[in-house]
Formats: sequence, C-alpha cells, structure tokens
Amino acid sequence: MKKKIAILGSTGSIGKTTFNIIKKNPKDFKVLLLTTNKNVKEILKQANILKVKNIIVTSKNHYEIIKKNTKIKNIKIYNNFDEVKSILKKKVDYTMSSITGIAGLKPTLNIIRFTKTIAIANKESIICGWNLIEQQLNKYKTKFIPVDSEHFSIWSVLENSKSKNVEEIILTASGGPFLKKSISFIKNANPELAIKHPNWKMGKKISIDSATLMNKIFEVIEAQRIFKIEKSKFKILIHPKSYIHSIIKFNNGLIKIVAHDTSMKIPIFNSIYLNENKKLKTKKINYKILNNLNLSQPSKNKFPSLKVLRIIKNKVSLFETILISANDELVNLYLNRNIKFNDIIVNLHKILNSKFFKPYLYKKPTNVDQIIKLNKQVRLKTINLCIK
Repeated sequence: MKKKIAILGSTGSIGKTTFNIIKKNPKDFKVLLLTTNKNVKEILKQANILKVKNIIVTSKNHYEIIKKNTKIKNIKIYNNFDEVKSILKKKVDYTMSSITGIAGLKPTLNIIRFTKTIAIANKESIICGWNLIEQQLNKYKTKFIPVDSEHFSIWSVLENSKSKNVEEIILTASGGPFLKKSISFIKNANPELAIKHPNWKMGKKISIDSATLMNKIFEVIEAQRIFKIEKSKFKILIHPKSYIHSIIKFNNGLIKIVAHDTSMKIPIFNSIYLNENKKLKTKKINYKILNNLNLSQPSKNKFPSLKVLRIIKNKVSLFETILISANDELVNLYLNRNIKFNDIIVNLHKILNSKFFKPYLYKKPTNVDQIIKLNKQVRLKTINLCIK
C-alpha cells in the first residue's frame, strides 16, 4: 500500500529534496498535499508530476493570481492552513514540515492531528514553540522525527536509548566561509562572501547563520528541547569537512559517531523509509576525511555568538522567540547592507541583554499567537536599534 504524504514548504530546499525522493519512488507514495508561499510556478509543476490534487498558496496575492488561471484542472487551491481539515479526511502516513522561519510554527501545529508521523526541518518552530508542538504530538499520538542532519543523527542513536545515559553530545560546525580569515577581514566582509558556504548549498539566511555560528547555537537549543538533555552536556567543535554530524558519549564509556556526506537527502530519505531497509545510493566511505577529522575548539573571539548559550535556560521560554526574531531581522539588515557583518552579533547581544526583554526568560509560551505577536515586536525594536 502506498504511503500517503503531505509536504509543507514543498518549493524550498528541504521540500524539493523530499519531492525528488518521492518522484524517484512513485510506486511507494501518494502525495495528498503540497504547500508554498509564493512559488506558484514550481508548486504547479510538482503537482502535475506527482498528480497532487490539493495545494495551499499562503500569499494572498499569489493565491489570487493562481485562481485566475483557467488552465489549471483537477487541482484544488487553498489559501489557508485551516483548510487542512477539509483536505485530509484521514491521517496521512508522513508529513514533511519544512516551511522556514516562525511562519512554519502555526502550519506545523495545524497538521499534527492529521498525520501519523511528522518530520520537522524547521528549527525556529522547535526552538520557539516546542512545548506547544509536544502537547499536540502527545494529544494526537503523532510520531516526531527531527530532520536537521545533526538532530537526526542524535535521534537515530538515542531512539532506543535513554537520554539520562548520555554523558556528552558534540555537535560539529564547518566554521563557515570565514574560518581561516582574520577578525579584521570578517568585520567588514560583504554578503556575497558570507553566503558562500564551503560544504552545503543553502539559502542566504542560513548561510549567514553558519558564518556567525548562530546556526549551531540554535541547534544546541533545539537538541536540548527535543532530547531533554542538560545544555551543559552539549559541546560545539569545528569540523571543516562536515562529515561527522554528531558524537554521543554514554555513561558506560561507549562513544557513537554518526557520519555521512553533506547531503540532506540522507536524513530525509531515512525519515521517510524509517526501519524499512530501503537502499539509498550514496558515495563510498571517505577514508581521507576519517583519517583527518581535524576537530577543534571554536574561537570565542572569532565567534562571539557562543556567549549566547550562557543566557538560554534549559526550559522553554518566550526568550527564544526574541533570540530567533532579532537574529533573523539582523541578518536581513546585513543582507540589505544596512549593517556590517560584525554588527549582527554585537546588536544581538544588546537586544538580549536589554531590560525590556529579560523578563521573557521566565515566561513560557502558551499559544502560537503570543509567539507571532512577540516576533513582530522584536523585529521592530531591532530595526529601530540599527537604523536611525
């Protein structure tokens, strides 16, 4: 029997990878829903290839444009995730949630009740609203799989182990494009240089987060929430080749290392074909990299973002929404050349240490609208701080 699938954010990087895996294995799947914000051309192409009858276009303008296209046949087009209940009459087998940013949280919460398994590739949703997601997962008995390569690697090791038996977890970071550059060079580096990640093909925003090491800060917070392991047990090491994704040391002395090529296809493929022993064609083991892992401590002078982890608590709070929102807006300001590269983390620390936001460290999110409202507020304050 074919697995019934839904892909949220099917036109983004993770969504496209998921789509391509399904396209190559059409006998295994039936896709019931695809979603996008604005990429109408791509989603129609995907829908026609996989014969998908339902799509959601969240941009009002693009929804109106696509609705006027009289050539579209046999596809129902919606503009709101609230319509999921009329699209999915029964639980699908698997949903990929890959809408980027905080915008992905509400759709993720909406679809949990309609899927047996949800794979989440949206770190902002997990960081800002994990307690809300976990409530829904428990309520509707939905299985959760993290899809970020680091988190999937940890999950695959810990699936049958207890988190209390973990002594230490190492997450690896490539160091980004400026690893071997001087601090004076990095300070004034332009966006064109900052988005050139040495190992991964990624969007501009996440590429900048890699260059500042903020992506790894987010991954530690995300992992702490998912696996309920003390933040103090996590360490970040620089690993320029990005071949090792996590190293887990257990109390009994065993150390497990998860390695694979720099391809998101591997965690996504394994999340879809979980425990089915389906073969994926990949490169042979790279012994040259294994013989020269070149792991090292990240420089706190080169990566001042590391100080952020001192502030974050082990319990979910609204402060994480401030962190995500401020960083996101600062990256936008940098990409638009309103601030310098060095100003991203300098201004982030100013915002996080402001008296106005400190009380949020002890406030737990109670609903998604609260997070969305705070996100808008933080973005405005960030812009006001940087542009005078």
